[in-house]
Amino acid sequence: MAVSPVQPIQPPGEGARAAGLDASARAGGLDASVQVSGANSSGAARERILAAAYDLFAHRGIQAVGIDAIVVQSGVARQTLYRHFSSKEDLVLAFLERREVLWTKDWLQGEVARRSSDPEQRLLAIFDVFGEWFRTPGFEGCSFINVMIELTDPAGALHRAGVSYLAGIRLFLEDLAGRAGIAHAGSFARKWHILMKGSIIAAAEGDQDAACRAREMAALVLSAEPRLQS
Repeated sequence: MAVSPVQPIQPPGEGARAAGLDASARAGGLDASVQVSGANSSGAARERILAAAYDLFAHRGIQAVGIDAIVVQSGVARQTLYRHFSSKEDLVLAFLERREVLWTKDWLQGEVARRSSDPEQRLLAIFDVFGEWFRTPGFEGCSFINVMIELTDPAGALHRAGVSYLAGIRLFLEDLAGRAGIAHAGSFARKWHILMKGSIIAAAEGDQDAACRAREMAALVLSAEPRLQS
């Protein structure tokens, strides 16, 4: 059950870094009228748009950010934006898709895997990772939760996307629980996810020790779970 002494990975936040772009390509230093020749120009413009949207949506929310703000920050023309994303909804969906890759898979799952090879310890390590995240300047909370809170229509595409990406996190938890020998892995994953989401909301309220408190409760949940008979 060895825990590896590793340096924590910073959670994805700032738009250009999150999109994998060089800082020199940031909006503000780019003129929307600059024409980039070659086959890569279209892809580069799309990345600038998505980088700006990622930064703005993650930190300000969906409804507070208009297309004009994304145009300004990305440094592309409005018609270029609409050439890549037919609507704001399409752009938000692309943001959520990228958030799953960068936040859920690359950062959360990757950081948990770096900390231990034991599935039970990985489950608990989630709250250690959260504890560092909650103290990160500019802590932005969970974008999937935020979208559901902002857009409450359960039939809406964006609300459903938030639900779906949260369900993906539970599948990760269920997999860890199964490998830990927990008898009812699906039910356990829902309990664990409630603790995770609750700690995020508490951190947004200003409780920087929320992850530590949640970890204490999680340890009790883990110890009480029935195990598969070998």
